Amino acid sequence: MLKISVITATYNSGVYLEDSIKSVIQQKDDNLEYIIIDGGSKDNTVDIIKKYSQYISYWVSERDNGIYDAWNKGVKKATGDWILFIGGDDFLKPDAIKLYRDFIVSNNISKDCLYISSKMELIDEQKKLIRVMGWAWEWDVFKRINATAHPGSLHSSELFKQYGYYDDTNYKICGDYELLLRPKEKLNAAFLDAVTTQMTFGGASTNPKMLKESYSAVVNTAHTSKILAKYDYYRQYFKMSIKNYFRKFGINLVYRK
Repeated sequence: MLKISVITATYNSGVYLEDSIKSVIQQKDDNLEYIIIDGGSKDNTVDIIKKYSQYISYWVSERDNGIYDAWNKGVKKATGDWILFIGGDDFLKPDAIKLYRDFIVSNNISKDCLYISSKMELIDEQKKLIRVMGWAWEWDVFKRINATAHPGSLHSSELFKQYGYYDDTNYKICGDYELLLRPKEKLNAAFLDAVTTQMTFGGASTNPKMLKESYSAVVNTAHTSKILAKYDYYRQYFKMSIKNYFRKFGINLVYRK
């Protein structure tokens, strides 16, 4: 049976981490490897990790250079055929791993497939549903805008062997997008049309720096024209500005792409 590695990078994630860990534990999958890389948290994160250490295959708490440095450490420790990333404030749905396994088997997913995405629920700090998002990978769309749901998606271990790690230090927010752009149209991807993950809204998803990094990635890695990239940048910037404004009043606006 295929082995799946779940990697969580944390830093001062004590508010949500216990529920995130429980969401992984409840998968009850004998071929599931769970790795937590903590960046030297100062809150109760490490205490929570120790509480559930019997369910964790490997964990470490030490200073790092951000989420992608932590992910690189996790990937290098992972022994799974597939690797899944969730944040310390993200949660797997109860049947997430089973859904992926059934999908791989029923669709006879080949070893050439390097990426499987699904849908995720975007939730607020009170875990109330904002909307469901995540669309199938399509190169013509992906080379301009990341419309797939990265949290909870599956990355073949071969992806990292063929295209490297999250090693471009210019990316602090969009490194996951940049890596998936490297294969360009040759990326063999599949889509599970089901919700597997919940992601807490906020953080990088509301940071304008994300748009600058995304622009850099599509121009320098995907080789998308600067004219199209600029158009997408300003369109997304406008949307983000509107969303951030209304969020001040407790109103969450979302757009498809």
